Amino acid sequence: MPEGQYVTSWSDFRLLPGVIDGIRKLNQAGIRVFVVSNQRGIALGLYTSETVRAIHDELQNLLKSHEARVDGFYFCPHDKGQCNCRKPLPGLFEQAVAEFPDVEARTCAMLGDSLSDIEFGRRLGMLTIFLQCDSSRQKPGADAAKDLADLRFSSFLEAVNGLLEG
Repeated sequence: MPEGQYVTSWSDFRLLPGVIDGIRKLNQAGIRVFVVSNQRGIALGLYTSETVRAIHDELQNLLKSHEARVDGFYFCPHDKGQCNCRKPLPGLFEQAVAEFPDVEARTCAMLGDSLSDIEFGRRLGMLTIFLQCDSSRQKPGADAAKDLADLRFSSFLEAVNGLLEG
């Protein structure tokens, strides 16, 4: 969604082209896939944690129908400055490690389209990949994120292919 707008139901949710294929390729390569997201809309009262979990369940069902899966979903329901789990802070990664103790930041890649995504990965020592989207959908700070990221790709699938080839 454009900055300031929120996915409040499954009907609002749109996967970018190539995401299903990219996730399936990562799964087939034995690479775990985690989704980490800030869900400020919960703090603003626009939707609930249960809504986010229901959307994640629908996504997982869609992926499953294409022989793909996400290994874990982690989200921050807080507003800015209220917690340690809002990206770019490390709390969501810490939650993933609590569930998957063998995960190490130095062997992870963070793919994202926002400055908070790239800062999150950099702070943890991950490879960072900026996904360049349509300029009308870019979030504030996208130019800084692009400059800060280790790699840049124009799509999720292109990034996955780059990771798997490199």
